[in-house]
This record gives sequence, structure tokens and C-alpha cells, in this order.
Amino acid sequence: MNQEKSLDSLRLVRDFNEYWTDALQRTVLFTDILRKRGNDYLDNTQKGLPPILTFDYEVILDGRSLDRPVNHDLVRIIPKKGILVDPGRRPVVIIDPRAGHGPGIGGSKRDSEIGMAMKKGHPVYFILFYPDPEKGQTYEDVKAAQIRFIEEVKARHPDAEDPAIIGNCQAGWAVALLSAERPDVTGPIVFNGSPLSYWAGVDGKNPMRYKGGLFGGIWLTSMLCDLGNGKFDGANLVMNFEGLNPANTYWTKQYNVWANVDKEEERYLNFEKWWNSYFMMNTEEIHFILKNLFVGNKLEQGRVAVSHGKTIDLKNLEDPVMVFASQGDNITPPQQALNWIAKVYENVDEIRRCQQVIVYRIHEDIGHLGIFVSGKVAQKEHKEIIDNMQNLEFLPPGLYEMLIEDSEKVIEEGDQKLSIPDYNVRFIEREISDILAMDDGFENEEEFETVLNVSDLNELIYQTFLSPWIKLTATPYLAEILKQLHPMRVSRYGFSDKNPLILPFKIFSPVVKQNRKPVSPENLFLNAEKALSNNIITALNCYRDIRDNTQEFMFKSIYGSPFMKMFFSQPLKDKADLESGSKKECKAAGSVDEDKARWIDAMEKGGITEGLVRAMISMIGADHIFDEREFKYASSFIRKDERFKNISLEDLKQITREQSRILQTDETKALNALSVLLPKREDRELAYELAQKIAHADLHLADEEKVLLNKMKKILKIR
Repeated sequence: MNQEKSLDSLRLVRDFNEYWTDALQRTVLFTDILRKRGNDYLDNTQKGLPPILTFDYEVILDGRSLDRPVNHDLVRIIPKKGILVDPGRRPVVIIDPRAGHGPGIGGSKRDSEIGMAMKKGHPVYFILFYPDPEKGQTYEDVKAAQIRFIEEVKARHPDAEDPAIIGNCQAGWAVALLSAERPDVTGPIVFNGSPLSYWAGVDGKNPMRYKGGLFGGIWLTSMLCDLGNGKFDGANLVMNFEGLNPANTYWTKQYNVWANVDKEEERYLNFEKWWNSYFMMNTEEIHFILKNLFVGNKLEQGRVAVSHGKTIDLKNLEDPVMVFASQGDNITPPQQALNWIAKVYENVDEIRRCQQVIVYRIHEDIGHLGIFVSGKVAQKEHKEIIDNMQNLEFLPPGLYEMLIEDSEKVIEEGDQKLSIPDYNVRFIEREISDILAMDDGFENEEEFETVLNVSDLNELIYQTFLSPWIKLTATPYLAEILKQLHPMRVSRYGFSDKNPLILPFKIFSPVVKQNRKPVSPENLFLNAEKALSNNIITALNCYRDIRDNTQEFMFKSIYGSPFMKMFFSQPLKDKADLESGSKKECKAAGSVDEDKARWIDAMEKGGITEGLVRAMISMIGADHIFDEREFKYASSFIRKDERFKNISLEDLKQITREQSRILQTDETKALNALSVLLPKREDRELAYELAQKIAHADLHLADEEKVLLNKMKKILKIR
């Protein structure tokens, strides 16, 4: 017994010495990493905060040279060695958000949106921006510049399809606005983690939407702009993001580096270069964003006013829309990414009448930043979205969910056969109710109407009584002092070489690395450290939950009170205008009866091309699941068949849309009309053979496909 106690004591002493040696070494190395982070911040700031793109690029158009100058550039991404780009393929334009940080997150790794697009041979362009806006720059100027950039991309690829536009985070709403205003210059558009419905969310889960109301609206932002001499500091937005998850901000992120200091340095510093780049906006720009979007929520209502008195209506979007969101995103939850669909369109039938295709993909757990920076997400979601860009244009009009199934692909490398991860994509028909099922109803959005009116009043009071006095004292020098004293900046350069107290860590760090003695995984004190870390995380998460629930309770108590509703509720006339604004008819539709009559009249119009396309579409969608493999077979047939040789891609898309609408209007009549479109026996046999092969392309013959094959066999009189 005494011997066992002695051994335990010896182990305790040994573990203690081993642990504290390691802990002190980790502390020195960790502090030196913070020093390098601070130096990187100062160095990047001095260089003008260049984008963190891992790809080389050349400037095509400098927005600062336009008639209405903006701090944006259009750049062409230069392919890396071994990557071949086809100028005749559809170009891809990627826009990063101006949400406090700088550009480049969409191409910060080889496995990124840019990397995946270039691997498929697409020319890739990127719209980047500089830290400071041009004098007098407005959102209208930025939108005009972005449209000019896309026109330039289109002009550089005259033989290619219209550019696909990818909007990351806050850039998504910018893409929506420019695409709705100028649908003639854009191709398919992708919203990655992009909020378009700003009041949406689930009670108890999405607290960020309450911030504006608890601060009384936009007046505080106006004051910050006045103190900034007409500019809004993006560091405020970054600090707001960090506050969402205090456990990660104040503990997990730093602890992970300290605990794994020997291997985390490069990853941490690379990410921090982007995270610590704070960009500015003019007062008008941030006001446009808050008044029209985050506080006003006017985008889904069709009430965002732009130049010449026009308003932006999302029903004007003509090309397919792809929405990528995540259940794990606490900045743009799926409700904010998707609810606009239910607000803009009454039902899926209206989406079809507008000849629109909307597809969404919901990730189960990835966080907001992971949507853009995760290599796994890039290799799966972004790769498949880009791979299926053209399939989106051949989907029948409607609402779909994109499912990505894991599979494997065998490749030959020398004498060996290797299995590598591969994916199969399926588009499942959905209803508006599927989107609404993710939410807990629109009733919890009523308080935000009150917030909007309170915000307008507070802004009026501020602009009348406080703003003139603050502007008198807000000199450029004071603005710069406040900017440099921002906590987000001080916490960075405070650990740089500018601080003499940090210099010893620079000296001792190489010595520690040479004499590194990592603790063993079985060390008792290391296990105690991990347990303590978990307890700290739990405590901070508990604080976060209490804070968020308290804020939600305060918000609802204030803005849901009868008193506030009595004085600040939306007037009935305004509510009627609001509802009518979100229920405009799209240009392509007409009334329900007119639309139906149009397609009934077209049932028997056309020839073999229309007949074959109708047969293929009907079979691909027989089970209400549009499988990528079925598309591939149909595409392969069209490329090889002489009947389609003289039909342009745009004409083929138009024929596909028309035949899809004919089938959606009355499938029975549309199928019966095949015998009229295909009068020749050999053409009918070809159509049936095509239908058979498409049905088997996904290696599964569904019951609906069997029924349709039998029906087509009778209609086409196949023996």
C-alpha cells in the first residue's frame, strides 16, 4: 500500500513538472504568435489591406477611374500551373461582402469557390474593394460599377453563356439587387449564406435580429458615422460578430492555439490576416443597408428604391437562383436566407408561372464562416453547385432542394486503381410549405414593424438635435484617434513589436522551440486542463444563452407592448401598400387563366425536337426527383444527335422551359400530344428508347417511372 502511494506521489510530481514546463513553453510560443498577429495587422494595414486571395490576379477595371468612382476593382483570376481555363465556358464572377472585413475569403484556399470553378475550366473573375470608400461614394455608385464590371466580363466572353454570379454573405443582397435590375447581364446566381429576409428567425434561436431594436434603430450608427467624420468603421461589425459567440471569441479560439501551439500557428495567422482587416463605409452606404435591409426589410417586400425612382422587385430575377444556407449559421440562419421566397411568391405555381427556378441547399451544421472557408464544403457543396450550374437552367420552373449523396469514383493511376470521394446530386421538388416548416411563423415579425417606426423617430431626433453638435467636434484627427483606439485594433497592435513588453517573447521563442518538451497525452494535469477548458466553455455558453434570452424577452416586452403598438404600429394604408408591393405579378406570367391558356394552346405545336425534349423532361421528373445522372444522359444524347446539331444552347433552354411548362399545365394532354409531335414511327421509337434509358440512368426504376413508361408505350404505339 505504501509503495503504491509512493508511486502515485512520484507520478504526481513528475506530471506536475512535465505539465508546467510544457505550459510555460506553450505560453511563450502562444504570446509570440499573438506578436506575429499584431505585426501582420500593422504590416497589412501599411500595405493597404490587400485581399487574402491565394490566387494571382490582374486588374481588368479599376472602379476608381469610373465616372462615378468607387473603391471596387474587377480582377481576373490567373489560373495556377496545370489548371486549364476555357474562354468559351461560362465565366464565374465572385463577389465578397463588405461586412467589416476585406475581400478574398472566397478564394483564400486552393479548395475554395475560385478553386472549384477553375478546376472545371471556368474563367473566374473577382470583385474586390479597398479599405476606404471614395469621397461621396454611394450604394448606387457601387451597384452601377458592379453592373459595369459584369458587362465587361460578358463582353470578354462573347461566345460563352452569361456569367454566373456568386454572392457571399452580405454580397448576396447586392447580387440580388443588381440581378433584379439588370437580368439581361447575369446568368445563374448563387447566394452563399446571404440574408434576404432580415426579420425572419426562430424565437429562442436567432438573437442577432433583435440588436437593432434594442439600440433604438439606426441613430447609433449615425452617431458613429458622425464621430468617424462621415465614415462607418467596419471594426464595429466585426466586434458585433464576435459577441455572438463569447465562448469561441474569448476562449476556444485562443485556447485551441495555446493547446496546439506546435501546429496551429500557420492556420491561425492566415485566418487572422483576414479577420483583422477592417474596412470602412460612407455614411450613405451603411444607411442604405440598414434603412432598406436590416431595419427596413424592404427587399422581400419589393420596396427598395434605387435610381430614377425605380423599386427592386425580386420577381424580376429571370435566371436560376441557388441558395446555400446552413442550420449551424448563427449570422444568416436558413429562415433569413429562404423566407423571401415565401414572401415574394404566393405558391410554387406562381414560381412556375414566372418561369423561375429556385434551388436551395441546407447544410446540417457548418457555421457561417465555414460556408466560405471550409475546404470540405468547397470540395462538396461549392464543387457540386458549380458542376450543376447548367443543370439548373434545364430544370423545369419550380422550387427544389438540392441533395448531395456521397459516392465513390474509381480512377486509374499507373497500374493502380484508386477510389476517391465523389458525389451525386438530386433535385427534389419542394413546396413553399417546406420552407415555412423551418420557421415558427411570421407572427414574430410584427414587432419589427414597430422597430422601423421607432427607428425613424429616433433618427429624426438625433439628426435634429445631436448630429449638428457632434459634427462640429468630429474632425478628421478625432476620427482617426477613435479609429485607432477601437478595441479590435488595440487588441491587435497591443501585442506587436510596437509594445516593448512583448519583445522578450520574440527573443525567447526560438530558444523554446529548440528545447520543446511537449507534455504526454496521459498527463494528469493536462486532463485537468481540458476539463477546466470544457467548464469555461460551458459557463460562457450559459452566459450567452441567458444574455440572448434576456435580450429577446426585453425586445418582445418593449416592441410587443400595446403602448408601443398604439403609437408606432404601421398605418393600415402602409400595410396594404407593403403587401401589394410583395405581390406584384412577374413579367412573364400574366393571370393564371392566361398562362394556362397559353400552354394549352402550345400542346401540339412543334416537331421532333419539341417531342423528344418533352419525352425526356417528363421521364427525368416522373418521380419528382431530378437526378444528375439522368441529366447527364440526356445531355450526352443531345450533344451527339444530328437533330439538335443546329439548335443553339439558348434556343434549347427556351424549348426546355416551354415544354416543362406545357407538362406542368396538363401532363396528360401533353403526353397524349406526343403522337402529334412525333408522327414518324422511328421518331416515336427513339423517344420511348430515350425515356427507358433515362429512367435507368440513376440505377433505380421508381414506380412512377414504370407507370410513365407504360403510358408512353401506349401513346406512342410501341410494340
